[in-house]
Amino acid sequence: MLPDVTVEKVDGEYQIILNNEQIPHLRISSLYKDIIASGDTQSSDVKNYIRDKIRSGKFLIRSIHQRQQTISNIAQQIVSRQRDFLEHGPSHLKPMTMAEVADVVGVHETTVSRAVSGKYMATPQGVFEMKYFFTGGYQTATGESLSNTSVKQAILDLVKHENGSAPLSDHEIVEILSERGIPIARRTVAKYRTELNILPSHMRRKY
Repeated sequence: MLPDVTVEKVDGEYQIILNNEQIPHLRISSLYKDIIASGDTQSSDVKNYIRDKIRSGKFLIRSIHQRQQTISNIAQQIVSRQRDFLEHGPSHLKPMTMAEVADVVGVHETTVSRAVSGKYMATPQGVFEMKYFFTGGYQTATGESLSNTSVKQAILDLVKHENGSAPLSDHEIVEILSERGIPIARRTVAKYRTELNILPSHMRRKY
C-alpha cells in the first residue's frame, strides 16, 4: 500500500511529502481553446458546448488541487501537534480533534473528516491512517494532556509486564494509573481492555 503522505526528518525537522502518483495529471487541451478563440465558421452552439466543458474541466482541476492542499495543511498540523509521537511512538500521542484542526486550517470539520478518510501517513513510527491521529484524551494531575491511545498503550504495557500468576485486575490498573496522575474509571479500563483484546484477569492467570 502506497501512503498518501510521508513524513521524514530532515536536518532535525519533520517534513511532509504528498504522494501525487495516484492523482491524475489533468490539463485543458489547447485544441479546444483554439476553437473558442478562432473566428472560423464553427456554430455558436458548438462553441458554447466546448466553453461549458472547459469551465467544468477547470473546476475539476481546481477541486483536485484544493483537496491536495487541504490534505497538506492537515498533515502539517498533525506533524506540528504530534511531534512527541513522531519521536517516541503511540504512547506519546496527544489529544487532537478534527474541530481544532479545521479551525486552524480554515475549513469545516466535515471537510477534515472527508479529507482524511481512507488516507494513510507514513511516519518514522510506521504507517497509520490519518484519522488515527484524531482522538480525545485526559488531563493528568500535572496538567499534561494524554490521548485515549496513550492510555490504552499504558494499559497494554502494564498487562505485558504483569506477574502471570497474579495478573492485574481492572481495579488495580485504575489504581496504578491514578498514581501516575491519570484519572480513569474502572469501566473505561474494562472497555479499553476489551478493545485491546485483553482477557479479564482471571482468564490471564498462569498456573
